[in-house]
Amino acid sequence: MAREAAPTATPRTVPTRPRMGREALAWGGAVALLLSAVALALMFGATTQTPIEVVDAIVDRGSPLNRTIVWELKLPRVLIALAVGASLAASGTLLQGVTRNPLADPHVLGLTAAGALGVSIATRVSGDLPQPVLAPVAALGAFGGAALVYGMSWRGGVSPVRLALSGVAVAALFTSGITTLLVTSNLSTQNALAWLAGGLFGRGWDDLQVTWPYLAGGLVAAVLLSRSMNILALGDEPAQSLGLSVERTRVLAVATAAVLAGASVSAAGMVAFVGLVIPHAGRFLVGDDNRKLIPFSAILGAALVIYADLFARVVVAPTEIPLGIVTAAVGAPFLLYLVRSKT
Repeated sequence: MAREAAPTATPRTVPTRPRMGREALAWGGAVALLLSAVALALMFGATTQTPIEVVDAIVDRGSPLNRTIVWELKLPRVLIALAVGASLAASGTLLQGVTRNPLADPHVLGLTAAGALGVSIATRVSGDLPQPVLAPVAALGAFGGAALVYGMSWRGGVSPVRLALSGVAVAALFTSGITTLLVTSNLSTQNALAWLAGGLFGRGWDDLQVTWPYLAGGLVAAVLLSRSMNILALGDEPAQSLGLSVERTRVLAVATAAVLAGASVSAAGMVAFVGLVIPHAGRFLVGDDNRKLIPFSAILGAALVIYADLFARVVVAPTEIPLGIVTAAVGAPFLLYLVRSKT
């Protein structure tokens, strides 16, 4: 009996240790990547500060000029980039789970375009609207876009394929609407171009104060939905047999993704592909469990946007290139890889 028990114990215990070690390493690496991104973004930019100068500025020591640069210019921008990256990554994770489509993200499915269209219309009405107005307009625009996508895909229920195809069609429709507004606008409304290209130039504490409730609320809702998303991944019939309200879960997930995308648009414009790339990297590192995948993707997304914004600031300094161009340069090749490998 003892000779038979030994072989059965070994296969059960040995394979779990590398997985646990790899997962712990992935979490530690993601946190380290985020912390290093924050540190580098606070040190470098139009001006450069040493680590000691950054710390002195944060704790209200050092020269007044140094404190102003770090505390008033760099720190709020870094925090907004962190929130935008985390929100877009969580939004993409939810959308890929709902549609069961590896190509789904808030940009591809039209949620960011819907938010940007709302901002473009508001800007057309008045060329100098404050952030407290633009943030809810963008969130409502993205929410309306999500409702349109969901309604177009409804046929006695919503299938993941119809939802994805409807999203692509709505994205094209809203993008053409934005283009129409821009080419027919006067110079005072050309500021809407900033929402198309994406960027954090000139963002400060006021912008963060307005957008963080939407971003924080959306992230909390995404985490709360994670268990239901795991059940939904089993398929509609198995999920229903386990007591899950499939359509309600889909509606809540799409609505949460829309709020996250709209709030991100209001803060940074149309930043593309973060919600596409990051969830795939997260699945590779920590697996498909949404209880881990959503917060892990949020950390990776925050790090990516902070690094991308830092690159946008320093690559051709003192000129600043749009943040959306940097993330598109990362995401577009990855999208081509997914199309080639998944079809």
